[in-house]
Amino acid sequence: MPSPQQARAQASAITSGRTAPGTEAAPTSRLRELFDGPRLSPGQRRIAQYLIEHLTEAAFLSITELADRVGVSQPSVTRFAAAVGFSGYPALRERLQSIALSGLAGGPGEEDRANELQAAVDAEITNLENLRRDFADPDRVIRVGRELSRSTPLTVLGLRISVSLAEYFGYAARRIHPDVRLVTRGGSVAYDALSQAREAGGDWVLAFAMPRHSQETLQAVRVARDAGLKVALVTDLALGPLADEADVTFATGTGSRLVFDSYAAPGVLAAALLQAMTDADPERTQARLEKYEQLSEQHQFFLRD
Repeated sequence: MPSPQQARAQASAITSGRTAPGTEAAPTSRLRELFDGPRLSPGQRRIAQYLIEHLTEAAFLSITELADRVGVSQPSVTRFAAAVGFSGYPALRERLQSIALSGLAGGPGEEDRANELQAAVDAEITNLENLRRDFADPDRVIRVGRELSRSTPLTVLGLRISVSLAEYFGYAARRIHPDVRLVTRGGSVAYDALSQAREAGGDWVLAFAMPRHSQETLQAVRVARDAGLKVALVTDLALGPLADEADVTFATGTGSRLVFDSYAAPGVLAAALLQAMTDADPERTQARLEKYEQLSEQHQFFLRD
């Protein structure tokens, strides 16, 4: 008789392939896909990030207004449009307007008189809806989960505010993976751990980087790459220095309506990667969960609710 956790692992396996053709990616995901291919300069990344964060308004700005908002020159905006594959800013703006209007047509209306706490929840619901659209094609999650499952040891990196997500992932991953190494301190401590993980035969690091993004996280990711490790990054931005250093980036929104950010969507994304790891080696998953259940029963880890 499988335990509840074992039953969940068996019943919730991810199925490869796209959903029905009518499923459309979220506006922010479509923009990230649009801007993700070209190698953009730092100034061009600023323009791209502004458009992602302010799409509804920015899609209707003139080239002068957009340049003023971002703090760049008008020629910089023109060069940016060309860099992402458009004949000029008017063609880019037409695409932006199409994406913005499609998002408004398909999105829920805001409730009247929502207080700040309700608005924060609404923002997280939007983040989760965007993530749901991203999961319309789960193949990338499945592929990375398979690679993380094979990496022994598997290193999980999270510094500063990102420690909580890294600890959640590391705690759960240890139930299904034989050697998970958690790195939550930066500097030379992180460098030593990453180098040792590679020397021990590890292939991958899963890094969490939530805002505000720290220099020590960027340096740790670079050290991992220099050591020969591949980096899967869970963050809120598909563009920027951290994403430039990663082999695979999963970008999803964070809640920013309150004093401290909330992480509903990154938490679900972490759980999806864990699920993909369990699917990658079901026999090992089953054996390890059974062993853990026996251990927890023997030592009475949990209350009998």
